[in-house]
Amino acid sequence: MAYRQKDYTYNPKLTTEENILLDRLFKFKLSHMAEALEQQFLNPNSELEDFHTRIAALINYEWDQRQTTKFNKLLRKATLKYPHADFDESLYEPDRKLDTHTIEKLQTCKWIDEPKNLLITGSAGAGKTHIANAFCITALQQLRTVKYIRANTLLQQSEKARKTNSSYEYTNEMSSYDLLVIDDFGLMELDLEKCRDLFEIIETRDSRKATMIVSQLPVANWWDLFKDSTYADACLSRMTAKAYRLECNGRDMRKTE
Repeated sequence: MAYRQKDYTYNPKLTTEENILLDRLFKFKLSHMAEALEQQFLNPNSELEDFHTRIAALINYEWDQRQTTKFNKLLRKATLKYPHADFDESLYEPDRKLDTHTIEKLQTCKWIDEPKNLLITGSAGAGKTHIANAFCITALQQLRTVKYIRANTLLQQSEKARKTNSSYEYTNEMSSYDLLVIDDFGLMELDLEKCRDLFEIIETRDSRKATMIVSQLPVANWWDLFKDSTYADACLSRMTAKAYRLECNGRDMRKTE
């Protein structure tokens, strides 16, 4: 990832030697470390710490800031519906009827590396999308590339790409993400052309990248969505084979008490 170099601003509270050191760190593209060192120079109590502690603080600050920058960039590209989603204590409320053991295992994101798919199904309002986005956040924190998109939007963009002779480029883009999340699967039409578009994306990811499908419909009903039985068999075979599953059939989280 390209790293934007910042310009150093001379600090009159510091000595010439200290300003030179900070300027050199900026020129080395270590601006965060320079900022941390500047704070150490300005703090009269810094010398109470030993050398190891002080240098570790500088390196860790530079590392943490760069990781945060990378995460924020990946988060913007992921286009999540809930960019602040997390796995809070509500997961363990009995009326949500969630398999929390499976959720905890999936949080490691090892399934993304395998790679395997994840199918999240359940009733409307049960929190499927929120949970899916929380998995996305976990993957992004591990600096994996993620894309969240509604099924209808995916197919509309695929159709546009097909009509503008850019299907190859669009399919390659969708196949490049470590995790592709297709939400609201089933709330779209799958005519022959859209069956082909969906198949191309699913096929390019099969056994290479992990895909998460989120749907209100049970997996057993997905076959009926396709207007062409051949594409139905081909897509579903790739989507569901050896996929992990998570059911969300608890209370409607949109309803207030």
